[in-house]
Amino acid sequence: MSTRIAFLKGHGTENDFVIVPDPENAMDLSPAAVVALCDRRAGVGGDGLLHVVRSAAHPEAKDLAAEAEWFMDYRNGDGSIAEMCGNGVRVFARYLQHAGYAGEGDLAIATRGGVKTVHLAKNGEITVGMGKARLPEGDVTVSVGERSWPARNVNMGNPHAVAFVDDLEHAGDLFSPPPFSPATAYPDGVNVEFVVDRGPRHVALRVHERGSGETRSCGTGACAVAVATARRDGADPAVTGTPATYTVDVPGGTLVITERPDGEIEMTGPAVIVAEGEIDADWLESSLR
Repeated sequence: MSTRIAFLKGHGTENDFVIVPDPENAMDLSPAAVVALCDRRAGVGGDGLLHVVRSAAHPEAKDLAAEAEWFMDYRNGDGSIAEMCGNGVRVFARYLQHAGYAGEGDLAIATRGGVKTVHLAKNGEITVGMGKARLPEGDVTVSVGERSWPARNVNMGNPHAVAFVDDLEHAGDLFSPPPFSPATAYPDGVNVEFVVDRGPRHVALRVHERGSGETRSCGTGACAVAVATARRDGADPAVTGTPATYTVDVPGGTLVITERPDGEIEMTGPAVIVAEGEIDADWLESSLR
């Protein structure tokens, strides 16, 4: 391992990430290394890690190289692998622009949840095509302490349970994953969103992200919430032919989510690079002992 490892730090509505550029996939980023880097006291600190790799150089993305040059090898803060991260895609795109690999306009990014289309606007906002939501059948319940709520099962390439509550404080501290049932609904765990209404087509959420705990924002979660809220409100763009747009407040800011009649979902929000530097490889190696 080189003694000088470049990194950057970025966030999207305060969902923050360690960014590790590695175009040729030369680094062995073990789960333990990711945990060390994402540690907020002893490492760089982040909800997750964006490993920036050319699709052709990564075994999980080489088949997508003809569609997207870059692959977002996303890791949760606990070192586990996630299929997709909506805020992460925006920050990933901002990094590619920052590094000179992309300019304003459209960009394709490969993820484990498929190829995502990103638009970098002149005003700095970034819109991500998040694909279509799947709404698995079956009743789901989530709990915090003695309270329980029915939840809508929404899959955005990763699993979500969306519960509507009277007060966001009812979600508790969200340090630990809220219990859910039945266990068969989410065999690999789930992101849980607690949602309150703020006004017409305007909601706010708190979220426990699988593998990260409570985060300041979750892009796929905001999309899942918008879809679940639309269905609760009786709005289905595939039926009405009219797009449904919701403003979703997250603890770290605001995202705008639009579901189109063809089922495609677009998410618009900010993404910021806040710092760049070098990781001490000796520190990283010693932290893994």
